[in-house]
Amino acid sequence: MWTLAEIAQHIGGDVVGDSEYTVTSVATLQSGQANQISFLSNSKYTKYLANTNAGAVIISAKMVDSVPNNAIVVDDPYVAYAKAAVLLNPLTENNIGVNPTAFIADNCFIEPSVLIGPQSVIGAGVILEKNVIIGPGCILLDNVKVAEGSRLVANVTLCKDTQIGQRALIHPGVVIGADGFGIANDHGKWIKVPQLGSVRVGDDVEIGANTTIDRGAIDDTLIGDGVKLDNQIQIGHNVTIGDNTVIAGCVGIAGSTSIGRNCAIGGGAGLSGHLDIVDNVQITGMTMVTKSLTRSGVYSSGIPAEQTATWHRHVIRYRQLDKLTERVKQLEIQNRQG
Repeated sequence: MWTLAEIAQHIGGDVVGDSEYTVTSVATLQSGQANQISFLSNSKYTKYLANTNAGAVIISAKMVDSVPNNAIVVDDPYVAYAKAAVLLNPLTENNIGVNPTAFIADNCFIEPSVLIGPQSVIGAGVILEKNVIIGPGCILLDNVKVAEGSRLVANVTLCKDTQIGQRALIHPGVVIGADGFGIANDHGKWIKVPQLGSVRVGDDVEIGANTTIDRGAIDDTLIGDGVKLDNQIQIGHNVTIGDNTVIAGCVGIAGSTSIGRNCAIGGGAGLSGHLDIVDNVQITGMTMVTKSLTRSGVYSSGIPAEQTATWHRHVIRYRQLDKLTERVKQLEIQNRQG
């Protein structure tokens, strides 16, 4: 239970109303109760504000007069909500030690503060630094290193030589360091190209469920500090992702592409291989990138959904573009000659 004054101090806001009012959890505007705090950051939800039952709302200054109860005024309500939610939902303490069903190979270095859950397998030469949490069913193959304060939630696989930085959060089903898609055509027969590199993940990285990051073919695949990856992302071999870049779900990045710092890639986007994406690029959802992006800014492709009949008409016109272009050229020639 926290007072609004305590929460406001934590998130950098100002209380409007009863600063000693207490809340115990967070909720949406629609479902909030008197003992809960909500927030408004998206104008689509303004219609729920006047009738919310939440005891307090985190909100911007321009909307504070519409709050029916208590408020905490901040510059960015969504960021402030995230901080409040962390405060109200602290991580539960985990018991340290190794579960008796886990397997630990020889020549490992495991700090006494490490937790290793049931059915986990720790290969030879693995290094687990202070306060690392290895959840149930994880597999760490030989010579993996996990730095201080990182957590593997459950059923995570780290292949040989993978290195994870400090304070990483890796969700269930993630596979890091599997072989990349390296094949060569030998007179009509595909042969495997050995994948000799590894994967290095920086500090404060979060990797969503069932995401895969392939090991490098020769050099390592690199994930920078502060990178946030959503669920079911495929990152090919020798990809480099710069610091503080965020990538939404179901994105596919082909091998040897380099993505800069502070980029944002929307869900379902696809990036071809051997591209260079500069810093501060935003790629909207479902965009297909087939060439390097050398200037920062926002990039999009694809056509949003519309009624089928309209879509069919557009497809027909698209197929007629070549003929239309040729007719325009002929008309221009006739116009110049005339």
